[in-house]
Parts: sequence; C-alpha cells; structure tokens
Amino acid sequence: MNGRLTWHEDATVELTPGYTLLDADGAPAARLTAVRIALEGGFVHVAVPGVNDVQVISAPGIHRLSYPHPGHELS
Repeated sequence: MNGRLTWHEDATVELTPGYTLLDADGAPAARLTAVRIALEGGFVHVAVPGVNDVQVISAPGIHRLSYPHPGHELS
C-alpha cells in the first residue's frame, strides 16, 4: 500500500450487487455517501465518518464512484 494516497472528499460509493462495506452504524451497505476515497491500483480505500478503520474494496466490487471535481466549490 502506498503511504501517500490522494484522498477525495465528499464521495459517493455505489457497489456491485453482492458487495457491501460497513456504514457508520456498522451495518452492511451497498451505497455510501459523504465518504473519503482514495484510488490505488485496482482498489478503492474508503474512509467512512464514524468508522475507525479504512475499508478497502477491489475494482470488481465497485459499480460507480463520484466525487466533486477538484477546484469546484461544493454547494
């Protein structure tokens, strides 16, 4: 793992059916919003507010990722 990941704020992660990550309540979720993500190789690192651990999922588990364009202000 790269010690210098580039994080993207306020991201939405939508997972492929059958894949889940843990939400802030510790429940499995297939869609997470307002998370931080970092892309590395074929993996997405997901930092969920309120969860101490960064979760990592491989590319086949990702259906869609979105985050604000760098340099554009959030509304």
